[in-house]
Amino acid sequence: MKTSNPVLARLGQAAERERSAGYAPAGPYGAPGIPQQYPTEAGYPAAPPTVAPMSIDDVVVKTVTLLGILGVSAAAAWVLVPDALVGVAWIGAAVVGLVLGLIISFSRMANPALVVTYAVIEGVFVGMVSKFFESAYDGIVIQAVAATFGVFFLMAMLYKVRAIRATPAFVKGVTAAIVGLFGVMLINLVLSLFGINTGLRDGSPLAIGFSLVVIVVAALSFVLSFKEVEDGVRMGLPQRYSWVAAFGILVSLVWLYIEILRLLSYFQGDD
Repeated sequence: MKTSNPVLARLGQAAERERSAGYAPAGPYGAPGIPQQYPTEAGYPAAPPTVAPMSIDDVVVKTVTLLGILGVSAAAAWVLVPDALVGVAWIGAAVVGLVLGLIISFSRMANPALVVTYAVIEGVFVGMVSKFFESAYDGIVIQAVAATFGVFFLMAMLYKVRAIRATPAFVKGVTAAIVGLFGVMLINLVLSLFGINTGLRDGSPLAIGFSLVVIVVAALSFVLSFKEVEDGVRMGLPQRYSWVAAFGILVSLVWLYIEILRLLSYFQGDD
């Protein structure tokens, strides 16, 4: 399976490792997979243990679980972190979350503990960002949450009915857009540290246009995630890799939410 999603790219490689190790996925309705022959001390062949394969339901359950953990963590951080420490907690959670995200993305094994820890840390980050914006613009968090899940379910529906297809050209285009946007945002961040305003994040018409582009690309990134999950299920990856798939979806959801929150703040800036 060829992949372009940086978070779920390991799924195809994991399948190859499982096959080389003799993994035999379970068949339909829990039936044993096709056994491979393994020599025993007595000289008789033995079948490897059957491992349950990943399913769409597994990914849905894990995604909902991570969202629940993130929500609880965000609410706790909102209530417990003093206003004076919001900035410190925001930056600290962002840095720790980035490190954990990179570890999860590039590690060779699906580690549920790390994924859950990431959801907790990311919850602190989301909670602090949300508290900051809500203190400035009353009601903006509810609007952003509703818009984020609205976009997510819309993209899921469009993908399900094949109104949008993850063709090779589509995958390459969205991947290039994601890389390009992150590059631009990184450069903008560095320039802002030196007091240089590029106009991309100041609420100007240019900033509004840039946020709209980011939101569109973030929404389209769900199509890549859905495709990777679908391919992983088709290839019979072990059930534990549903955590990796759920992690990838969570990353896109948080990215989309933060950008929608920012866009909404532009329209309420004069209130």
